[in-house]
Amino acid sequence: MPLFKRLLAWFQPDTSRPLTQAWLAALWMGLLANWPLWKQLHSLPGVGLGFMLAFAGMVTAATGAVLSLLAWPRVIKGVLAFLLMAGAALAYFIGTYGIVFDPTMVTNMVQTDVRETRDLLSWRLLASLLLLGALPAGWLLRRPRAPAQDVARRLGGNLASFSLAVVAMVLLALSVFATLSSTMRNQKSLRYMVTPLNAVYSVSAVAARSLAGPKGPPAVLGADAHLLPRADGGKPPLLLLVVGETARAMNFSLNGYARPTNPELAKLPVTSLFSLRQVTSCGTATAASLPCMFAPQGRSAFDADKPQENLLDVLQRAGLAVLWLDNQSGCKGLCDRVPHSFTAKLPEGAAPMPAGLCSGEECFDEALLHELDKRIAALDAQRLQRGLVLVMHQMGSHGPAYFKRSPPDLKPFQPECRSNELQQCPREQVVNGYDNTLVTTDRLLARSIAWLQAQATHFDTGMLYVSDHGESLGENGLYLHGMPYALAPREQTHVPMILWLPEGGALAASLKPGCLAGLRDKPASHDNLFHTAMGWVGARADVYRPEWDLLAGCRR
Repeated sequence: MPLFKRLLAWFQPDTSRPLTQAWLAALWMGLLANWPLWKQLHSLPGVGLGFMLAFAGMVTAATGAVLSLLAWPRVIKGVLAFLLMAGAALAYFIGTYGIVFDPTMVTNMVQTDVRETRDLLSWRLLASLLLLGALPAGWLLRRPRAPAQDVARRLGGNLASFSLAVVAMVLLALSVFATLSSTMRNQKSLRYMVTPLNAVYSVSAVAARSLAGPKGPPAVLGADAHLLPRADGGKPPLLLLVVGETARAMNFSLNGYARPTNPELAKLPVTSLFSLRQVTSCGTATAASLPCMFAPQGRSAFDADKPQENLLDVLQRAGLAVLWLDNQSGCKGLCDRVPHSFTAKLPEGAAPMPAGLCSGEECFDEALLHELDKRIAALDAQRLQRGLVLVMHQMGSHGPAYFKRSPPDLKPFQPECRSNELQQCPREQVVNGYDNTLVTTDRLLARSIAWLQAQATHFDTGMLYVSDHGESLGENGLYLHGMPYALAPREQTHVPMILWLPEGGALAASLKPGCLAGLRDKPASHDNLFHTAMGWVGARADVYRPEWDLLAGCRR
């Protein structure tokens, strides 16, 4: 009878004990909240049921080990409630879009805005939060308070639980070591799918970097920045930098894509428009790419944890007027020290936005051109006499709600996916919605060029367009972007870059005939942006590298 009672007690544990709560939550999260991980493992060749069971045991043991250290009466319930809700959200996003959760994704979350967050909301997300998060969290919060226990005894129990969990994890790993080492070596993204340990690690890494990072103002770049002398009678430069969003090069018809996604740009003379077809991005998300592409070091040497000035600071120090216009979630700190504005914030005395261009605080990218002359007129007049660098930061093709990024009159590809849950739409509808956003970008660029042509009386104009990163559209079950760079598919790193130089302009006249056309299929990257922009407007500084200036080799 005593043995029966002991067995009964085993199956009816005291749920008021913090350790019991920790392990019950570890089982729930390890087995249920990781359903995208089990789905991914099941799809891999050579992975059998035995390995999946062992891996599930390892994940549960690792989760239990971490939670054992936090199993204190005043702490554990709040921690578990938070992790359960976080795990439920991660299960939805990983399972729906095939993304992984790493430190870069944490940075993206911190820097996002209400519009981007709203596009991710859905009833399926709510269901995941309720069933995988709120339901077990509510049950745990209703458990009675644990009886008082000596601190030393509770600490000993927590450490013993931690040690046993580690031993169990090691033994399970050894039992399937050959398959485990092969799988983790070939499928590196799996480590970022283990929920909620991926969140614990990633948030901790970002917090540690933030605390360890240098304080104070950013390091000065190009202290000796200056402008080269302009030829007598020459006009000041006006360079329009259009920073695209989520555009992938392979879907641009200028690069050979079968669909006419660049109908307006295709009408321009081929002697003035050049689409570079082999351009690689700095990162796979805006938060990683933007600071890197405006830095002089290049991706391999750029350190995001060391704040520094950027291209805009150097150009402004050289004496140029600089203006950043944003139609997205901000400039990630790049424009903090130069004039900047959002599309929805109109200059004083500006006409209202045309009907249909904006809805609430969200505008189509064409709003970047609205009252542009008045925005420029508000800049320093002396600087404008030396030249202007204007940056337009697009909303572009930002997903998953692609259908929101193109106006009703510019949707040539039908039917398009009208949901933010892309996996629920046929893939051809997802691609239709995405390609419509590229047609919208095409019209923005064409109208921007028309605006530049109207400025030719006072400026020597030109345009450089490049996207910050690409996008996955369901290839191998992966959607959106943000994969760790080493694991990212080419769809997320192969980006479009377009140069426009008007025929007869001073810059075009200074280049060797036919030279730019030879750049079309040569490898290029975001590393070239800083130096090409400096060379374009005639700015020089110690950080300028002519070998990274795309135009340097073409100058007479």
